[in-house]
Amino acid sequence: MNFNIRGENLEVTPALRGYVEKKVSKLERYFDTTPVADVHVNMEVQNSEKILEVTIPMPQLLLRAEETHTDMYAAIDLATDKLERQIRKYKTKVNRKFRQNGKTSEVFKTNIEELNEEIANGGVKEAPLTDEVTEEDDGLEIVRTKRFNLKPMDTEEAILQMDMLGHNFFVFANSVSGDTSVVYRRRDGRYGLIEPEE
Repeated sequence: MNFNIRGENLEVTPALRGYVEKKVSKLERYFDTTPVADVHVNMEVQNSEKILEVTIPMPQLLLRAEETHTDMYAAIDLATDKLERQIRKYKTKVNRKFRQNGKTSEVFKTNIEELNEEIANGGVKEAPLTDEVTEEDDGLEIVRTKRFNLKPMDTEEAILQMDMLGHNFFVFANSVSGDTSVVYRRRDGRYGLIEPEE
């Protein structure tokens, strides 16, 4: 994994960099083969809050976690725990989807005993894993479908429409680029824009 670590209103010290790399690298044990991926880590300080965002884009899969804490090291721990829970929860579905798409190998290891043996042999101080396949795993059910015409507008008008509707996001036809775009409200109260890549 290649790490891209940056700080906003914060200097990324070698200790912080090393801690992030060590914690996120432990996720490699869940993969059949070590993923060749860029790990984007953004550390930010807002007032007394430390915000950590970790994004790991891979082919046909995106892992992402965001955590806020008063201590950056605690935020790192919480974010990597969240990524680990995501992998445990969705590994069966992701592997099934890969097989359906004609891939012969699986993304994640499926043998929990093998992972527990690695933890034991590697001297990793972590609790053994359990195979958490629950009824919830097959619960990705769409309960409502909405259809509407995408009105061409700029991002400012889209944000206004979103706020007037009281929603956290708004899909619109971007009058500047001609693409379908999404504006959304971030946790920090500011706004974000999602656009397709060219």
